Amino acid sequence: MRALLVVNPAATTTSARTRDVLIHALASEMKLEAVTTEYRGHARDLGRQAAQSDDIDLVVALGGDGTVNEVVNGLLHAGPDPEHLPGLAVVPGGSTNVFARALGLPNQPVEATGVLLDALREGRERTVGLGLTSGTPGSDDEAVPARWFTFNAGLGFDAGVVGRVEQQRERGRKSTHALYMRQVVRQLLGDPHRRNGVITFEHPDEEPVTDLALSIVSNTSPWTFLGNRPIYASPKASFDTALDLFGLHRLSTAAVARYGTQLLTSSPERGPRGRHVVSRHDLTRFTLHSKVPLPLQMDGDHLGLRTSVTFTGVRRALRVIV
Repeated sequence: MRALLVVNPAATTTSARTRDVLIHALASEMKLEAVTTEYRGHARDLGRQAAQSDDIDLVVALGGDGTVNEVVNGLLHAGPDPEHLPGLAVVPGGSTNVFARALGLPNQPVEATGVLLDALREGRERTVGLGLTSGTPGSDDEAVPARWFTFNAGLGFDAGVVGRVEQQRERGRKSTHALYMRQVVRQLLGDPHRRNGVITFEHPDEEPVTDLALSIVSNTSPWTFLGNRPIYASPKASFDTALDLFGLHRLSTAAVARYGTQLLTSSPERGPRGRHVVSRHDLTRFTLHSKVPLPLQMDGDHLGLRTSVTFTGVRRALRVIV
């Protein structure tokens, strides 16, 4: 087997020494080419080159969810074709690693590498569904390029939190769960739409749902992790189905206290519920519109402001080694 290893040198939980150990371990089992990313979007370019190559069987992403997202978007630049495109393997190296953990991989890179090598020897793999966003035809965002996400996307509040965290990291702050929680509080205090939402959910089979203050689209469950605690915004979401939506009409102090507690105590059997909750399961295609430009995030990456985003759930989009 010939494999391409995409290494993010800025991965927050791996040192240069650890990365060298992992590279040697992988190289002992396959013909491996390791490339270190040098700029934003480099992992995407490498994934695209692998997809266009005739002799690469596997792409291994060593990094966090952002690195994985870039690799996936490169692999799928011409669309999904799991039977002919290289497979994907993930060695978690970020602060959260939602995609890898949702696949059942250990959160420690050395342990995850061991699981990966066992999977390769035993031929273990699965084909997962992914989410795709695009600019909505007829909207101001019509020309926005399509982009894949591996586990979640959000328009509005949670994307605002992601943007705040990225600003803090650019100032040299370390990505920690405490940093995220502080930015959640600041986003709440500064969000002018938290009591009267501006987002509308449109699906061809039902009446529009208006005035959402929060909208989170999940491709799998859990939605995220708080330390080692999994958070289930949409417990039914799965790599084997299309997309799930979790929305809230209000983010008042009382609503945040209630639904925040429900999220912290959520489980695979029970997610948030109540009169302000909007929940949809296994959606193939739908659109989120906003009355004003709102931030959009995908797989924890802030992508700027949008007024309309169309979401598509694509089953069996990518072959993953697990």
